[in-house]
Amino acid sequence: MAILKATACTLLLCLFLVPEAPAQRLPEAEPEEVGMSRAQLGLLDRVMAEALQKRDFPGAVILVGREGKIVFRKAYGLSQWVPDERPMRVDMFFDLASITKPVATTTAVMILLEQGKLRLWDSVSDFVPDFEPFRDEEGRRGEPIRVWHLLTHTSGLLPFLRNEEIEQLLGIPCTLDDLVHCIGGLDKLYPAGEEFLYSDLDFITLGFIVETVSGRGLADFCREHIFAPLKMEDTGFNPPENLRSRCVPTEVLEGEPLLGVVHDPRARLLGGVAGHAGLFSTADDLSIFAQMLLDRGEFAGVRILSPLSVDRMTEVYPRAAFAGRALGWDLDSDFSTNGGDLFGPASFGHTGYTGTSFWVDPETRTFVIFLTNRVHPDDTGEAATWRSRVANVVAAAIRD
Repeated sequence: MAILKATACTLLLCLFLVPEAPAQRLPEAEPEEVGMSRAQLGLLDRVMAEALQKRDFPGAVILVGREGKIVFRKAYGLSQWVPDERPMRVDMFFDLASITKPVATTTAVMILLEQGKLRLWDSVSDFVPDFEPFRDEEGRRGEPIRVWHLLTHTSGLLPFLRNEEIEQLLGIPCTLDDLVHCIGGLDKLYPAGEEFLYSDLDFITLGFIVETVSGRGLADFCREHIFAPLKMEDTGFNPPENLRSRCVPTEVLEGEPLLGVVHDPRARLLGGVAGHAGLFSTADDLSIFAQMLLDRGEFAGVRILSPLSVDRMTEVYPRAAFAGRALGWDLDSDFSTNGGDLFGPASFGHTGYTGTSFWVDPETRTFVIFLTNRVHPDDTGEAATWRSRVANVVAAAIRD
């Protein structure tokens, strides 16, 4: 249980990789080499010019890949407006926000499942004994909340708790252990498995389960089992000081923009490492992860997931078909507009509150990574419209 009582100082250790070899990247190709139209992809410039003119975000990075090759990679606009203007670069680190959920936490859960250490059918109370299910007006207990309920946002948990509420309940600072036990005692809004309600609390709890089952901190587990094997050297929690100059700042708080510090308040409360938010990465690193999914768990000869695990985690989960959600990933819910209108029903992805987007289409073996910091400087920017428009331009570029 020592890991569950980790201090904030421990959580703030450098959790990025120390490069031992040149960074791994996907090869590049001309669009026509993989059956795409260069002219159509060129329309992304016009879309971004319109977005920047409206000042919906300071800048963006777009990366498009198909058939294992990068066909488009470009930075637009600025990385920040305040305290001074700085240009965007394609190698900059973005706060991925909720893309942490599928890339880090869900992948970790599936690895532990493959290791025989947990099941989707396991009750959350197996790991948090006082984790209460839904109770009706007469106090009768509903069905147990299971791991798959958390992964599909059908647990009945509240969407989130404000830091002020956490402080009132637990005091500040609080540990992950204390927070998850608090979450377990909250009244559930509906019986498990009956309704879809997107909840950060689901994935905070899953992060705790990963730590409990593995005996490792979430950041350490993800580094050792996901990012290091894939040589995603620019991916991790809590970017160290020497990488801050490559970080894209988010919201301005107390007169200073958050730079290399997670935007999500609950993740900051937990020291920057949480199951729902906290991961930083670059477009190129995310392209490696996308290609690993397209290759059903393997990249550059390194396998981190079995083909069946990738298949199961990226298709609508049958018990939660009404939600349009896979295990951690989104396919056809109200949150999936970032996939646009042209990619098929097998395509999947996720977004992040800060303005990030990740979408993969197995049918055409294409992926679209669109990263912005729409929360800079005052959390009033808009990215949802542009995510859809970018995805449509890319999908329309596919010719073969």
